[in-house]
Amino acid sequence: MKTTAGKLYLVPAPLDFGCATQTALSDILPEGTLVVAARLQHWVCENAKSARAYLKRVDALHPLSSPLQSLDIRELPREVHKKGDHHGNHDASALLAPALAGQDIGLLSEAGMPAVADPGSSVVRAAHELGITVVPLVGPVSLLLALAASGLSGQNFAFVGYLPQEGAARVKRIRELESLARQNGQSQLFIETPYRNQALVESLLKTLQPDTRLAISSGLTLETAQTCSAPVKLWSQRYTAPDKHTPAVFAIGH
Repeated sequence: MKTTAGKLYLVPAPLDFGCATQTALSDILPEGTLVVAARLQHWVCENAKSARAYLKRVDALHPLSSPLQSLDIRELPREVHKKGDHHGNHDASALLAPALAGQDIGLLSEAGMPAVADPGSSVVRAAHELGITVVPLVGPVSLLLALAASGLSGQNFAFVGYLPQEGAARVKRIRELESLARQNGQSQLFIETPYRNQALVESLLKTLQPDTRLAISSGLTLETAQTCSAPVKLWSQRYTAPDKHTPAVFAIGH
């Protein structure tokens, strides 16, 4: 008799990874998501240490079905973190062996929804190819929260990942994105490693045209969360760049 395959659950994580303070899980993750997370025995994650820390927080609300130490937690390869896994360069099928044996699996990133601005798409792709049902659970997605709070177009937008670190290349990329925003009305969203927040803001303010709107959402879902949105010519009069410890989402448009 053929074993019925388990499911792959995409489990959102809180957005406070690396932040000085944490948000209560019950404030940002619905009951249904926490219940599923608590019962799963098998996990694929970005980082095992942060996955265990997350599951310990879940356990405080909904006791895990097995001791944390006994859970099967498998990490995505390090090269996937650096190069991404959305170009078909990583075969994740071996990580889904428990699902083929009839066990449900959770996919978890360090913050937000796995496979959205985070590793995990290779696991989702492999699940589809193997006939494993993929179930996204409800939870915070920083890109959508930032877009909704920005005042920019939510009907036509793009997420472009990280901008180049080198000065000239970064300026060129900012101008390209601004041109897309101005010509097509397409809001452009991107992110940066928190310790480079200040440098990116300075480059944006120097490069963008005065009437282009810049929106920066930082510390989303925390009590200190804020979204700063204004034309470039007014931005520095009203706001300051997020600090070097707080994750932020950047957006430009009209």
